[in-house]
Amino acid sequence: MRRTLLLATTAVFAATSTPLAAQDFGVTLDPIQLGTALRDDRALLDTPVAASVRDAEDLATTQAGTFEELVSDIPGVTIGGGPRGISQEPNIRGFTDDQIVLRFDGGRFNFGQAHRGRFFVDPSLVKRVEVVRGGGSTLFGSGALGGVIAVETLDAADLLEPGQTQGGRVTLGYSSNGEAPNAMFTFFADYGAVDILASVAARQVTEDLDSGNGAPIPFSQIDTLNGLVKLGFEVSPDSRVEFSFAQYRDSALVPSNSNAAPAAGNPIVDRDADVQDLRLTWDYAPQDAPWIDLSVLFYGTRLDISEFRVPPGAPRLDQTRYDTFGLEIVNRSSFDLGVPLDLVYGFETFRDTQEGLRNGAPRTAFPDAKATTTGLFAEATWGIGERLDLITGLRFDNYRRDPNDPALAEVDEDFVSPRIGLSFRPTDDWQVFGNVSQAFRAPSLTELYNSGLHFPGVPPAPPFFPGFPNNFFVPNPNLQPEESLQIEIGARFERAGMWRSGDMLSFAVNAYQADVKNYIESVVNVAAGTTTNANVDAKLWGFEAEVDYDAQDWFLGGGLSIARGERAGGGALGSVPADRLTLQGGVRPWEDWEFGARATLASSQSRVPAGGTPSASYRTLDLFAAFAPDSGPLAGTVFRLGVDNIFDEQYIVYPNALPQDGRAVQLSATFTF
Repeated sequence: MRRTLLLATTAVFAATSTPLAAQDFGVTLDPIQLGTALRDDRALLDTPVAASVRDAEDLATTQAGTFEELVSDIPGVTIGGGPRGISQEPNIRGFTDDQIVLRFDGGRFNFGQAHRGRFFVDPSLVKRVEVVRGGGSTLFGSGALGGVIAVETLDAADLLEPGQTQGGRVTLGYSSNGEAPNAMFTFFADYGAVDILASVAARQVTEDLDSGNGAPIPFSQIDTLNGLVKLGFEVSPDSRVEFSFAQYRDSALVPSNSNAAPAAGNPIVDRDADVQDLRLTWDYAPQDAPWIDLSVLFYGTRLDISEFRVPPGAPRLDQTRYDTFGLEIVNRSSFDLGVPLDLVYGFETFRDTQEGLRNGAPRTAFPDAKATTTGLFAEATWGIGERLDLITGLRFDNYRRDPNDPALAEVDEDFVSPRIGLSFRPTDDWQVFGNVSQAFRAPSLTELYNSGLHFPGVPPAPPFFPGFPNNFFVPNPNLQPEESLQIEIGARFERAGMWRSGDMLSFAVNAYQADVKNYIESVVNVAAGTTTNANVDAKLWGFEAEVDYDAQDWFLGGGLSIARGERAGGGALGSVPADRLTLQGGVRPWEDWEFGARATLASSQSRVPAGGTPSASYRTLDLFAAFAPDSGPLAGTVFRLGVDNIFDEQYIVYPNALPQDGRAVQLSATFTF
């Protein structure tokens, strides 16, 4: 009862706090913009889809060490996989893993293998996250069933002050849970035609994390290192070329299935991961040619993970390699054909190659194979009325799947992804939107072709336990692509100067339904000793809301997610998260200070598949404070203090198997010079 009362009091305090002296704590109250997640820059009020943006200040407040800590407050978004960051994967509205397109600095990150995670970038290097929820295949092709998560890393322009040509930034931090220090060092410069950024971030969890009941989460220690270099060249006022290279490494002793506890069938492995990302971009936008706003991107990603089984047990070395190379050419054009017309159109192709070895021999659970996808797309926004826009889009994709095994069939399929939407602006502050879209996801190489041992059997123990045999993957090259027909309606409001000079209020609500044909799920038959992937039909639906008010000297926000999903004919889907309400509020009583609190209230999840494990409800409260002097000897420095999960709540985020972190005190200091 005391916890519930304090959570409610925190929200009421933030909502009713009396106005204090106006201040400037780096607060930006400009209209919210959406960029890379829609292949175009546009105001959120002109975007006819459910979308959320977290900028640098929002992200810095969390002092996040994992992506779960970074973005889990966004409505509709859950980061699954448990407390170990190396196993975390995205979930949007019950669509998971590679049912969501991940983009890092514009390039796709397609790797997805159970228990090995999808986030290979240190959160301290992230400056912005854009999330578009709902079918996005018209612009992004295969995988955009649940939506798109676009992550952007730091640029020199983000750190340079007006008139400054070069500088540096150092961040030092510490978390008490796990005895976890972290540090980031960044150099940035702009010499006119050339700009540069070089950054390195290091993070360690030196002791096992503690869950809410004080019990350690075994094998949760980890070392990570992430370097980033960007070089930009202004070829002319209309043309820019940028090269970037990032390398991420982690090293840890973890269970083979890293989102579960160690057990006889889940041995400890010594894991080392190495991920290299290359980006080369060219942007060309002549001022006197509104039909040319061209972006060309070439990207490549190489992922290597090695896992050596720690004794006891027979020596075993698993090696995983996944390479992605892609090319995108996108142009944006504006015309007046009697009505205003804005076009986004382009070409995209990418190839994924995977290879798995066990003790030097092919590992059939991660089979050697290639996947090639090529797409053409166009989306048009027609101004058919002074305040009414019609959005039409179409994409054609061809995808090939080529196993390195003559006994397995190749796959060569086409898919068309249409979309139509309406955006109505009854006033300058309001938007009402609706859209219908078709999205798809081609089966992954592993889903089509994996074979070999899944998990060992257990011998019988007479007279009561019959035991069960070894369980083997069975390939299914006849898997059909997942297809979804999604309908969404929503409304937004955004106004500066709502009740007082300098304030801003924004909120959004939306409801959706997705009918999914050929939903791919893993079917484990313990008695028969088989695991295979099969197509089923499913339906997902729900409601989301988000609100934010900033009066500069105090602020209040919140988000609500209600998601449902079931198989055709009944039966819950195991990927649908629990209902969740997040609240955030705080005050800035003096020019250089900020104090606030975040609360998360999640319902129990009893809608689980047969044999699934329900989860209990939970409530967590985080406190944070920041001091950012803008004058004197400490000018340019930001000190942050946070206490996460202040009541040491023991909780599990469904459908994770492990409990989340308990209480943690977070400290950091950032020096910019």
